[in-house]
Amino acid sequence: MNGPDFADSNIFIYAYDPTEPAKQRIAKEVLLRSAIENGIVASTQVFSEFAAVLLHKMRPTPSDREVGAALQSLSEIELIGTDRGMIFRAIEAHERYGLHFWDGMIVAAAERAGCRRIWSEDLNAGQSYFGVVVENPFV
Repeated sequence: MNGPDFADSNIFIYAYDPTEPAKQRIAKEVLLRSAIENGIVASTQVFSEFAAVLLHKMRPTPSDREVGAALQSLSEIELIGTDRGMIFRAIEAHERYGLHFWDGMIVAAAERAGCRRIWSEDLNAGQSYFGVVVENPFV
């Protein structure tokens, strides 16, 4: 399947987080390579999770301005918004694959965008969800 790559929030978090330099390097390489080769897509959920982690869990905590700048630096990435159809598709992903609802929303957004793969540390690497394959770049 041709199409862009979808990046889960953990990819963006590691790309920003200097406390894990090996994962940071890999995440940055994945984002750059995907952007150049296939295009990269995320969802409003992914960017919301990214911002929440930076604001509430990252140590040292970046300033609000730094979080805004980090999001602004990603402005070329297409964002898929949530709608009723995606919510129902996430419920279907829960039923069919046993996914947690929020992981189902990631799958639904990737499918909606016509993605060929989801880069994620959290979903099952090698698994295909609605025709979109998950790859974990950190293994």
